[in-house]
Amino acid sequence: MKLFYTIALLLFFSLPALAQEKEKSDTTKVKVKPDFRPTGVRFGTDAIALAKSHYDKTFKGWEFNGDIDFYRYYLAVDYGHWGRTYLSDGDSSNYTNTGNYFRVGIDVNFLKNDPDRNMFFVGFRYGVSKFSEQYSVIVVDSLWAPGTNYVYSGTYNNTDVSAHWLELTTGLRVKIWKMIWMGYTARFKFGLSTGGTPAMLPHDVPGYGLAEKDSYWGFNYQIFIRIPFRKLPTVSPEK
Repeated sequence: MKLFYTIALLLFFSLPALAQEKEKSDTTKVKVKPDFRPTGVRFGTDAIALAKSHYDKTFKGWEFNGDIDFYRYYLAVDYGHWGRTYLSDGDSSNYTNTGNYFRVGIDVNFLKNDPDRNMFFVGFRYGVSKFSEQYSVIVVDSLWAPGTNYVYSGTYNNTDVSAHWLELTTGLRVKIWKMIWMGYTARFKFGLSTGGTPAMLPHDVPGYGLAEKDSYWGFNYQIFIRIPFRKLPTVSPEK
């Protein structure tokens, strides 16, 4: 049921762009023969991850993004690194993880005949993560032996954790200047599955988030450079 409401929410945000595209198609009808030859490739990075690595002491990470067009359909690939460090009050326990992840999927562009190849898209991703994590704890207990302190310490390691999940995506890509593009991607992540965790249940999954959550929202603000392969054919209005 939660997935149904999320899909409905994504479609709700999609309606303004879809309505605008329909209005354009109603006022100016064009004949466009589908051409599935790629016209260019985009490479970019997530500005939010870079900024977060600077101001958030618990997070270090980066993410690279790329896509290539086949008419209205874009093959999209993301690759990133993610590291977390959490310390409790008094340093009695701490958690760290580090690992890499990638996502691959398809975006469908609903701005069909835009000469600048601007995008409003809806798509999906399949995500995979490989990481390690460590949890250390020190407990001082004087309850059962007044006047004395019982100290317990332990360290738990998962050294080769694998995870995968699915995502529904939507967002924009807009040409700013010549080869420079900017945009955002909103992600609804769900269906997380993990393996290789003999010591403890995983806590934080690079590329996904907290493992205890059945679903997760993510957001990327991206800057791209687009390298064209060929010029687009000129589209003339139908008489």
